[in-house]
Order: sequence, then C-alpha cells, then structure tokens
Amino acid sequence: MRLEGKTTMITGASRNIGRQIALTFAREGSDLILNTRSSKNELNEVASACAELGVKTHIILGDVSDPDRCSEMVQEGINSLGKIDVLVSNVAIRPHKPILDVSNEEWQTVMRTNLFPAFYLIKAVLPDMQKRKSGSIIALGGQAAITGRPETASVTTAKHGLLGLLRAVAAEMAPYNIRANMVNPGSTDTQRLNPEWYPEFEQLDRGSSEHLKGIPMGRQGTVDDIANACLFFASDESAYITGDRLNVVGGRYIV
Repeated sequence: MRLEGKTTMITGASRNIGRQIALTFAREGSDLILNTRSSKNELNEVASACAELGVKTHIILGDVSDPDRCSEMVQEGINSLGKIDVLVSNVAIRPHKPILDVSNEEWQTVMRTNLFPAFYLIKAVLPDMQKRKSGSIIALGGQAAITGRPETASVTTAKHGLLGLLRAVAAEMAPYNIRANMVNPGSTDTQRLNPEWYPEFEQLDRGSSEHLKGIPMGRQGTVDDIANACLFFASDESAYITGDRLNVVGGRYIV
C-alpha cells in the first residue's frame, strides 16, 4: 500500500472531494485525522467507512478560518495518532460576482476561507514535520489558480495566493524534506449546495453536451480523479516534486 505507516490530516472531509480523498488514502493504508466545520454526522460516516478499511481515524470539528482552532486541531490530531505526515487543505467557497459588485466584506470572507486556512494549518503542522524531516503538504486549488475568468476576482486572487504560499513553503522547507504542492480540479461532478455561486449554469446545465464542448476530454472530472492526484503527491512516488501543481482539468487549460 502506497501510504502504509503514514498519517494524513484532511480538512473539509465530510463530502465530495474531501470524502473521496479520505477513502482513497484509507485504501492505501493511511491513518486519518478528518475535519469538517459542523457536518458531524456526515464526517462520522466517512470515518466509519475508512475504519472498515483497516486504518485508524480521528474526527475533529472546527472552523479552519480560526487560527487558534487550527493550532488546537493539529495538536489534537498529533496527540491522538502520533504524527501528521500529510496535510490536505481542502476548503473553499466560490462566489461568482462582477468585481464592482463585490463588497469589502465578501472579499475578506473569500480570503478567510480560501487562503488563510492553508497558512494557519501549514504553520501548525510544520514544527513536527521539521523534527522528523519529512512531510507532504497538499492544497486544493482549481482553475482559478491557473487562469482568470470574469466575475471571479476574489476567488482567483485567493487561489493564486494559495499557489504562491505553497511555492514559498516548498522553497523554505525543502532542506527538511517537506514538500508542498497544489492539485487543481477542473469541472468536477460533485454535489453543489450553493448553486448561486455558479451563475453560468443558470442557462447551461453542468455536464450537458454544450458544457462539455469546452473540455477536450469530453467529460467532467470525478472525485476519484482528484483524489488520485492527491494520492500521488502524498506518496513517495512524487518524492522529487515540490512547489508544483497538477492540473486535473481534462485538458481544459490547454485550450
């Protein structure tokens, strides 16, 4: 198994991509520290499914936009399972709105959700990783991290900032054998609880033939596609890759 003997902390693990990352990592032998802000029942279901695969699990509720809570959660996870080898920072909101309509409060909310948590979590996990001279940090970006689109100023800025943070961490932590990389999902077939964030789909159905015309591979990504990319960065197969990104977008970036 590719992650046997490792322990991974995953935020936003209760559903969609975070849930699948947890299940994929469990199949590969990683013990898991699983976080969500408030969806305790869903998180318990994920933890139970992972435990059935033979790994240890520990769940933690907490808001990753709170720096003190991030520190507490990391320490709780280490106290429970002994270490954190891999951090997967997976939390985001994606409101689409013309820049002139974005309020200062909305701008700050996106930064607090999409960018700041990775900084808080990385700072919290680094001391233990430095002591052990080993670690892999993975953050979920998106197409907003590699391009710009109308009505996405706040999200695009936060995700570009996230890539910059990872590259800086990668450069600074390389002497400690700690790597930092980004996985950028493209259009992915997941449950959307906030359809208002995607006004482009008011006239065009997600996954429709018209929508898929813009994706060279002719389909949406799956949660497995994204989880497998994270698995690569978590495993020793990517031991010589840091400060980089993997665009899981079905070729959309090249067109």
